[in-house]
Parts: sequence; structure tokens; C-alpha cells
Amino acid sequence: MSFKQFGFKSQITNNINNCGYEHPTPIQEEAIPKVMAGKDLLGLAQTGTGKTAAFALPIIQQLIDAPRGKIRALVVAPTRELAEQINQSFIELAKGTGLRTVAIYGGVGKKPQLDAFQRGVDIIIACPGRLLDHLNNHGLKLDKVDTLVLDEADQMFDMGFFPDIRRILKHLPRKRQTLLFSATMPADIRKLADETLTNPEEIRIKLEQPLDLISQALYPVSKRQKSALLLHILKKEPTEGSTLVFTRTKYGAKNLAKKLIKAGFSASALQGNMSQNQRQNALNGFRDGTFSILVATDIAARGIDVSLVAQVVNFDLPSTAEAYTHRIGRTGRAKRSGRAISFICFDDKAMVKAIERLQGKSIKRINVDGFAMAEESEETPKQTRRPARPQHKSKKKLGQRRSSGQQQKRSDTKGKAKAKTKTNPNKSSSGNIFGLGQK
Repeated sequence: MSFKQFGFKSQITNNINNCGYEHPTPIQEEAIPKVMAGKDLLGLAQTGTGKTAAFALPIIQQLIDAPRGKIRALVVAPTRELAEQINQSFIELAKGTGLRTVAIYGGVGKKPQLDAFQRGVDIIIACPGRLLDHLNNHGLKLDKVDTLVLDEADQMFDMGFFPDIRRILKHLPRKRQTLLFSATMPADIRKLADETLTNPEEIRIKLEQPLDLISQALYPVSKRQKSALLLHILKKEPTEGSTLVFTRTKYGAKNLAKKLIKAGFSASALQGNMSQNQRQNALNGFRDGTFSILVATDIAARGIDVSLVAQVVNFDLPSTAEAYTHRIGRTGRAKRSGRAISFICFDDKAMVKAIERLQGKSIKRINVDGFAMAEESEETPKQTRRPARPQHKSKKKLGQRRSSGQQQKRSDTKGKAKAKTKTNPNKSSSGNIFGLGQK
């Protein structure tokens, strides 16, 4: 099958050829005709399947002859990097059509975004938070939107964006085309689909199935030895190509990247506490080979399409078996073999069982001399609150007995305080805790 049979405008066809696309991927083959027919769509596909072009191409085809200067298409994405990546795809595929696009996300100044609105824009690719800011505070209007795309919906749910999504929906016309894409289909995503889609067509592309070209291995190790084991593997078993390492936390990504750099590797972190310029430089450096190793969190790396990843390392296992499948799917692309290795600790046993149950097979274990899994949980126990000390009656040291007059004075003071409280039963005692209202 070729792109010619979709009947795209000649300029779009030229752009497809210039991007090096030869044949449509399975999701493009199924989705493009349905989107061009105006159908709502529920697409289940992972990163790297070509889903961006699956919705970008038909949107460009629909808008190429439409009135200009009004926002006619809105794509909502969970992260800044993904929004920028989608925007770049639209720019390349819409080149020469006159359609204007803009990426909207936080962490950067608002003025360039506001200037783009003033000039007139046809397609917006946005993260929920900054989009709501423009809607609520800068008069942005979405009443002319014909097509809404919710990309990486499961990740937006994980990041807590669903309330924002529902607020955004209130600014859109009820009569519109809606396309929802997700790598997984938990109950909450199904509920969102039922709320936002009308008689949708459903497409599933190898959902929850690891690619056949990926070799997988589990390395038992204690938590404190993980960094040393990673350095050992990178030195003893080097790969031709780049390595993508996943950690559970932003601090973990930053700290591990520093250790790799100190050991002489060209590495960078990609995590949420970095500025937008730092994150973009890290991603660009990983793509062009400046950095051979990228250490990232799931949230920072979700949806990022980086080709030629030779190896994925799960330094920390993810929280779900589906997320594991999504992670290792970053390698083994374009009919090239890939490698996925995971470090497993005592506390990961349940997750390993879930992953193997999802795949329907066991994953081989590799034991490395000098590295071993701890024989008990390494989780730090939660600190419990120390019990309050019992209030004892005042102890009197020898020779320090209070006089009866002192005791009577203290008793009188307490009595006055109690009497004062009784005369003001409705007055809140919290009003002046911080001195508020006092002269």
C-alpha cells in the first residue's frame, strides 16, 4: 500500500516524500481513511507506530482549503517535548500549504504564544495547563475547532490532567470530530472515550505486545548496587547505538546521569525539573548522537520518538506491566534488533510476575558475579510518630518547694483564664494565632 491511494493534495504528497515516508504504517493505513471521513476515532497504539502522521495528514488535508486565521484543530499532549515534536511534524507535513501551527506549553514565556494568536493560527498543539491559562486569562477562543486530538491519553491520566481536559472540553463546540490515542486502555480511559467520542471507530495496533526483535533480560541486584551494575554492563557489553535508561524519580535521573558522566560516558538527564531549553538540548543531543545515553523518567520521555535506540535499561521497574511494554518498545524499531534489560530487586517480585503474565512467558534472568539481589525488602520503613510523653504532675526538687502563696497565685490566674473563656463562648481562639488583627 502507498500514500497515493489516500488522495492527498499534491503539496502534502510532496511533503510526505520529503519526510522519507515510503509506505503507511498499520495505524496510518487504518486511521487515515476514517479520519478523512470525519469519524471519531479511538486508537490504541504505542510510540513509534506512526500515529502522529495518522492524524496530522488528514487534518492538514481537511484544512488546506478551509478559511484561515481561526483555530480549526487542537491537539492536546501531556508533555512539552511531545507537544514540540508533534508541532514539528505538522510543520514538515504542512510545508507550503500556508497553514500556521503553534506549540503551547509552560516553562517558557507567553509573549511568543500570544503573538502567534494575534497573527492568526490554524492548528494548536498544547499541554493542558498553559492552554487553560490562555483560555481563562488571555481571551483565547476555541469555538471554531473542527477536530480535537487527545494524544497519549493514559499518560495524561497518570499525570492528573483529566480535570483540566474536562475544563478544556467546555470551551469547544459540541459538534466536532474527536480523536483519542492511548498506549493502554484502563477503565478511566474507556470512561473518557465514552464521554468525548461519538460512535467512534476503534483501532488496536499490537496493544500490549512486545516487539519480536527485542531481547529481554532481568538482572537480580540490590538497590545499592544498581549504579555499579549499570556501569559494569555498559563497559563489558557495549552496544552499537544509543541507550535509553529509565528511572522512577527526577532526582534518580539527575543523580545517575552525573555518575555516568563522571565514569566517562556521554550522558544527559531528561527530567521535569530541567528548564525547557535544557530538556530540548538533552533530547536533541540524544537524537544527533552527542549523548549516547539518555537517563529519563517516564513522564519526561513519554511519547518521544527517538529512532535507532539500541538498548533500553529499566534501572527502576515501572509501576505497571503495560508501562514496561511501552518502555521497551523504544528499541527494536525499523526491523532492527534491540535489547531491553531490567534491574530487579526483592521488592520487584510482584511486578516481574505481572510483566511475565502479560507476555505469557518467562523472561531470562542473568546473574552477574559480585552482584546479587537482597534477601529481604530494602524499602525504608515509614517513620512512626513518637508517642507523646505523659503529663506528670510537677516534680519538686528537694529544697525547691513552692510557697503556698505562689501556688495560690497560679491557681487564681488559671481561674481568671477559665472565666474569660466562659464569657466568650463563641469567639474563635484561632483568630490571633499568628497575631492577625492585633494592633
